[in-house]
Amino acid sequence: MMSSFLKGIKRPFLVTIALLLICGLAYPLLLTGISQLIFPKQANGSLVKIDGQTIGSELVGQDFSDARFMKSRPSAVNYNTYTREDQERGNYTRVASGSKNYAPTNPELVKRVETDIAEFLKANPSVKKEAIPTDLLTASGSGLDPHISPASAAVQIPALVKSTGLAKETLEAIVRENTQGKLLSIFGEETVNVLMVNLDIAKELGLLKQATN
Repeated sequence: MMSSFLKGIKRPFLVTIALLLICGLAYPLLLTGISQLIFPKQANGSLVKIDGQTIGSELVGQDFSDARFMKSRPSAVNYNTYTREDQERGNYTRVASGSKNYAPTNPELVKRVETDIAEFLKANPSVKKEAIPTDLLTASGSGLDPHISPASAAVQIPALVKSTGLAKETLEAIVRENTQGKLLSIFGEETVNVLMVNLDIAKELGLLKQATN
């Protein structure tokens, strides 16, 4: 009976091992090798470097507090991070990825949006509350999208002219250079990469050398 049992499990056992090696090892290694060969930049996270130091990714949104730089939409890039004091108090529960994803009825969402509106109007006194594009007040699904709409970029240009001293035409040209069109001219919407815009602004101001990625 033991012999027949071993014969019965031999085939499914061998199939399991074969699929494990193919799907769990060979296939990932093959795709990793192909992506590193054909799309090395994207495969390594589309990192942006200045003087050999990584300062961000074209795929991940960041918060910018300097008045000379364009503001992004609310970002979860610092989601679930902890300080040394948090660890000492026992509040550290290990880092995870994600965003708060508040429901529309959550008071914390209302509070956060009202705070963002007040801060934006303070930094952009020429803009009326109802003229603030929605995407500047809402996070993307992942909370990590580095893009804003062309309207959100345009509404910030008057304040950037004052804070940077750059000409309006220069800033508009920077935005155009970092605007991505619709996929195949059909799908999605036009988007502006905030990180790349701010890198170009920094270069115009002489704050940075040429970025590499």
